Amino acid sequence: MTKPTLIRNAKLIDPAKNKVETGAILFADKILEVGAVASAPDGAEIIDADGAHVAPGLIDMRVTIGEPGAEHKETFKSAGRAAAAGGVTTMVMMPHTTPVLDDQSLIDFVIRRGVDRSGGVHILPAAALTQHLDGELMTEIGLMAEAGAAYFTNGDKPITSSRVLRRALSYASAFDALIAHRPEDPFLADGGVMHEGELAARLGLPGIPAAAESIMAERDLTLAEITGGKLLLDMLSAARTLPALKRAKDRGVKAYASVNVHHLVLNEQDVDGYRSFAKLSPPLRSEDDRRALVQAAADGLIDVIVSGHDPQQAEDKRLPFEEAAFGAVGLETLLPAALTLAHNEDVALPALIRAMTLKPAELMKLPQGRLAKGAPADIILIDTGTPFRLDSDKLKSKSNNSPFDEKLLQGAVKRTFISGKTIFPA
Repeated sequence: MTKPTLIRNAKLIDPAKNKVETGAILFADKILEVGAVASAPDGAEIIDADGAHVAPGLIDMRVTIGEPGAEHKETFKSAGRAAAAGGVTTMVMMPHTTPVLDDQSLIDFVIRRGVDRSGGVHILPAAALTQHLDGELMTEIGLMAEAGAAYFTNGDKPITSSRVLRRALSYASAFDALIAHRPEDPFLADGGVMHEGELAARLGLPGIPAAAESIMAERDLTLAEITGGKLLLDMLSAARTLPALKRAKDRGVKAYASVNVHHLVLNEQDVDGYRSFAKLSPPLRSEDDRRALVQAAADGLIDVIVSGHDPQQAEDKRLPFEEAAFGAVGLETLLPAALTLAHNEDVALPALIRAMTLKPAELMKLPQGRLAKGAPADIILIDTGTPFRLDSDKLKSKSNNSPFDEKLLQGAVKRTFISGKTIFPA
């Protein structure tokens, strides 16, 4: 049995109650008491938080891991270390591996191998929505859901066939399965490397218009409405997409949305000077887009905040901007980057944590993401006020392609517990 732990004198961030309360939390493998805890059992570890915050462990719904097939970029082990250091206790792995996660045996493989090699961090596979991610033939959604797939997605390859996506949404609705789809018209986005606008013109770089996202999002929301399917618009980046999302939600469509934390705190100016470490997909957009996304996250229109963790080797990023790979690591910077919004009073702290804990847990029907009696003791102790300058060379990922390199961030994880056991610091 896991040794009991009592954390007292803490500020408890309760995403379900949407507030912060001073109190204590007692837990073993599950949470035993929260709030006014009278005493700890004999032999319990007692931690004085000294006013630090306690929150549920973060649930990151969009993580790329190289294993299997690209272990030189990231492995279960290295991703687990990075996640634990960043306060991420559950991460969902994207299906674009080699081979693609489009079969129930591969889903089972990830679940078994991930827990053995991640150092305790929960790794859940997102299953491919179409075979080989080719956008043509639907996978066996029912069988892979039964095997433990967290949700279904085509990753960074949008499905251009409305017929295929309609069939997938309709079929998935029978299992109440979640489908995540990144809305981006590949014909409008083809050849683009950054946000289409004045800066792209000045830099002489081909742009990706915001309309590439909004056009496909309108289609996807329409298909979700006529099928009754549960749809997550994956990693929104453009303000012009948000009105369609709100209208759909107001009509009762089972529509949800996520945003990459990079798009909440950075904008297109961060690529000025041809900074390839800030080359992302979707691209960083205008400051007006960023502000609109922040407001949508504060209002709850955007449900989930993700890291978009996408490790790339230095030699693939340190190239001329047009040739450099898309992507950035994010497991270790998800929390401190997100806390920027709380420090600036753009998003209330409970709402911010809710978007990285309770909301993803609810979408994927997980018991985590709560500070409640009986919930799994996946817990993080946070010092929200610690300032630091990020040194990407010290990141625990196998790749260190962070757009926050040498930027000043504020907030750090002091301790990470999974099932009541300390996994960070190791």
